[in-house]
Amino acid sequence: MSDLEGAIDRTVDVAVVGAGMAGIKAALELEARGMSVCLLEARDRVGGRLKPGHIAGHKIDKGGQWVGPQQKLLLAEAQAQGVEKYDQYNTGKSVLHYKGAIKNSNSELPKMPLVSLLELQRVVSKLDKLAYTLPADAPWTVRDAEALDSQTFESWIQANVWTEAAREFLRIVTRSLFCCEPKHVSFLYFLDYVRGGEGIDVLTGVSGGAQEAKFRGGAHQITEKMAAKLTSPVVYDAPARSILQHDDGVVVMTDRGTVRADRVVIAIPPALASRIDYANGLPVHRDHLMQRMPMGTVIKVHVAYDKPFWRDKGLSGMAVSDTLACNVLFDQSPEDLSCGILVGFFDADAAAEYTTQGDNARRNAVIEAATQFFGQEAQNPIDYVDNDWLAEEWSKGCYVAHMAPGVMTTFGAALREPCGRIHWAGTETATQWQGYMDGALQSGIRVAAEIAEQRGLRMAAE
Repeated sequence: MSDLEGAIDRTVDVAVVGAGMAGIKAALELEARGMSVCLLEARDRVGGRLKPGHIAGHKIDKGGQWVGPQQKLLLAEAQAQGVEKYDQYNTGKSVLHYKGAIKNSNSELPKMPLVSLLELQRVVSKLDKLAYTLPADAPWTVRDAEALDSQTFESWIQANVWTEAAREFLRIVTRSLFCCEPKHVSFLYFLDYVRGGEGIDVLTGVSGGAQEAKFRGGAHQITEKMAAKLTSPVVYDAPARSILQHDDGVVVMTDRGTVRADRVVIAIPPALASRIDYANGLPVHRDHLMQRMPMGTVIKVHVAYDKPFWRDKGLSGMAVSDTLACNVLFDQSPEDLSCGILVGFFDADAAAEYTTQGDNARRNAVIEAATQFFGQEAQNPIDYVDNDWLAEEWSKGCYVAHMAPGVMTTFGAALREPCGRIHWAGTETATQWQGYMDGALQSGIRVAAEIAEQRGLRMAAE
């Protein structure tokens, strides 16, 4: 169902801003508790950072797509919506392009000198142990939080990692997880993300890791099927411009009209939430937190070929580079092998550079990367598609927001704290799998329970 035409003037129990996975889940949970909901979406589609697309006649995800076995909420939601998963292709050798040279590996870890590999294993174990000491709901309270939050992950790498290959691998990991350089992210925030994702090996892994499987037909259809079950349809093309909070409720003013509600859920990234005019103001810590959580910079790319020729060479299609602009590729070929497709990313500084260079420059850079990784056959694609998430008006980046040094210990406590009748959701507010679809679902469930509890307390007091 959709609501694309005409002005709105509604009164409901709860208004929800943002029809991504978090907002839709919150709306469904609220409706299940008997509350009336108006779900507002700035775009003309649901999904937020999930987005459908096509290449060479096949459906693809231009946004989030993978799921790991640890992500129980997402797996359960997909099953409830009748969306099947299937394994990411991971047979054959992976490729590392490092300092201009190509090395193949039988494992998901890149091939590197033994001394670097041993150090990397030691450092990853150390990082995981540090991460697991953080309280899930308040990492800023951990012992030595100030010291951990006063440095970037890059400064920690420089002080604690001695071999250049291990250092560079950790930089690649940071770019792939946060879509920013390690010099931009707080070490404490990095550790909290590792804790939420159950360790670096799980976050970066395919088999048994966060990239183990994909959804047949695309992850975006999960949100489409969820939205179809709402009692009240999504209101599209309705960005929230201002929110007035008063003693008896809130008034949300949008491009489509006005919604009056007892409470409102903001289920969009902090950087976008900061652009709403809160007519009565917000607590200082919440206001400044939103100003200090920028989105990552990433351009997701797909390139198609007549066949997955890399498989004939015994390669899995998984490749990473320390210097190529398109620095990560995976096999995205359809199950019927009617063609070969690679999916990859410009991330961090490379995305910031290529967002201004246009489709042709990006296409050429992707073909160059694929050629370096897999050989001359990559020179002749049959189709190319990319999605520049930096240029999306209602995203301003992807996959997730991050915090620079000092932000978490100073403003982190405001991340989930309601501001009167204004409540906060979105994957950034999750305590597990933040930045992922699973985290978005967790936040929607949490905020609905939070509102139900507040309403119950109010009714008990009346």
